[in-house]
Amino acid sequence: MTDKNFMRLALTEARQAYDEGEVPIGAVLIDEDGILICGEHNRIEQLNDATAHAEILALRAASHKLNCRRLSSCTLYSTVEPCAMCAGALVLCRVRRLVYGATDSKFGAAESLFNVTDNPALNHRLNVTAGVLEDECLALMKNFFANVRNK
Repeated sequence: MTDKNFMRLALTEARQAYDEGEVPIGAVLIDEDGILICGEHNRIEQLNDATAHAEILALRAASHKLNCRRLSSCTLYSTVEPCAMCAGALVLCRVRRLVYGATDSKFGAAESLFNVTDNPALNHRLNVTAGVLEDECLALMKNFFANVRNK
């Protein structure tokens, strides 16, 4: 499968978040053989937990499933550029690669505001690919926030 195929899986998670009234961000974690380990979406409102971002939930689920805190053979696909918390967790989990759709000029920590994922002061760096299915990822976010403003 290709990056676009895996991003479509993350978009499916993001649409589920949208349907649940959550900010529509989805993430999937894929192993080095291209096997889906897990998929998650934002559950901040549902869990009343500001840390319940799709990326964090996916990292937790994968660590539990694999019984390992280091995910060094994995790629995380996220529909939106991870925030500083999520980017830091990707570094701590030693994720090999990050692929995301839309950049986030307000909170992004892979390139927009900060570059946590490739910071030379940290002991791990990720390979990052940005802009995969960006238009679709961005459209979902824009539609969600337009609906929120209209309510």
